[in-house]
Amino acid sequence: MTTASGRVPMTRRGAERLREELKHLKSVERPRIVQAIAEARAHGDLRENAEYHSARERSGFIEGRIQDIESKLARAEIIDVTQLPASERVVFGATVVVAHVADGATQRYEIVGEDEADAAAGRLSYNSPLGRALIGREEGDRVSVEVPAGRLEIEIVEVRYV
Repeated sequence: MTTASGRVPMTRRGAERLREELKHLKSVERPRIVQAIAEARAHGDLRENAEYHSARERSGFIEGRIQDIESKLARAEIIDVTQLPASERVVFGATVVVAHVADGATQRYEIVGEDEADAAAGRLSYNSPLGRALIGREEGDRVSVEVPAGRLEIEIVEVRYV
């Protein structure tokens, strides 16, 4: 997802991870596929060569991912949350501690870009239902949001800029 300006918001850590993935794809995966295609061609008739077709398909996937990452990095709006003025308001990059209204259980989430999201690790996309519901809210606010598991009722306990 991009912003109205066409920029792709991401944290500094997220941009670095994309750069690492891009480097790996170009320096390890791409040469490996080129070699696999060359070996498959050496086996003869390409029309019935499953290894060749599989390697070509993998090559297409890798090249598509390289283009996707390069495009995102070119349009990246890297947000360093430590440089933002601290407040109690939830913004992109903030870490939010919430308490479930039903049982008081707490969870910590970091609001991040789409490529960085990993719900199991507590990193929510700013564009996810919960991420959208939290953005702009403040400590003490109650939030009710529809998620795949049903209606979620939470209270924002703390907002950190780390």
